[in-house]
Amino acid sequence: MARRGIRSISVPITFGAVTVPLSVFLLVGWTTFTARNIAESGEVAQNVWLLILGVLSLIVIMSVLVMFSIFLVREILEVRRQDSFIDSVTHELKTPLASIKLCLQTLERAGIPQDKRAALQKMMHDDVDRLATFIDDVLQASRLAHDDMSMDVDEVRLAELAASCVSVVSMRHKVPDGRIRVEVDPELVVWTDHAALEIVLRNLIDNAVKYSKEGVDVRVGARVDEVRRAVFIEVHDTGIGIPRKDLQRIFHRFYRVAEEGVRARKGTGLGLFVVSALVRNLGGHVEAESEGVGKGATLRVRLPLHEHEQGSRAVATPA
Repeated sequence: MARRGIRSISVPITFGAVTVPLSVFLLVGWTTFTARNIAESGEVAQNVWLLILGVLSLIVIMSVLVMFSIFLVREILEVRRQDSFIDSVTHELKTPLASIKLCLQTLERAGIPQDKRAALQKMMHDDVDRLATFIDDVLQASRLAHDDMSMDVDEVRLAELAASCVSVVSMRHKVPDGRIRVEVDPELVVWTDHAALEIVLRNLIDNAVKYSKEGVDVRVGARVDEVRRAVFIEVHDTGIGIPRKDLQRIFHRFYRVAEEGVRARKGTGLGLFVVSALVRNLGGHVEAESEGVGKGATLRVRLPLHEHEQGSRAVATPA
């Protein structure tokens, strides 16, 4: 179905590609015809107005055709990203469901030792948590794509929140202790929405682990820039990196880098879209840095530095 849709959209794009040069040809022909008419008839004023109206009309037509073609190209890319998303969703749903089914079938057998039963039950819990997290991400992305979420601002101790997110991600991906380091001042406090920032950090750390090479090495850091009145949170990895041409696109919904190393890993193209939308709602900005494929990446979040109404303390500076 998706391929038929793409072919049907390509027809008007081809039509637009043909009509744009045709419009240019008509514009040149109209100008030449009017110029000759002026030379032969001598009625300059009337022919000049005809020339101006003809040129403006053709420019409008060409502009509409170009905008129409651009719109259709974007729609094609969106359809392709959605196709990729559906494939990823199918995999993300079927894999844990198949694992849960296998565990249940195993538990139905007689004579299974208690330690084996406990291990199977833990696997089922892990798969259920994975499904729940995945569904939450999809629902979150859907809400953010259609409406801004309300934010409940409160004090957040960044080091504690980062450590909590690291614990969740490490358990999910079975990352050994010490592979994900939190290098944040324990006294650093930010004034923001706790739930939103937690989702942002969890997704960034999860993304860094997911696209790491063998031997995860991820660092979570933060600093305060008093001059720019901002808090910078960085998640750095030494993984497979990001091509320079994709540094902005990775925050688009459903977008996944076309590199083979990225495609080989599970993903839906929603995690960084959620990050970007939530950071924007928090009044900040997120950006990616990478020197290229195989050279790791740094995802940097900039949040505004606020002044708490109770006293003059800047809530994003060390207390």
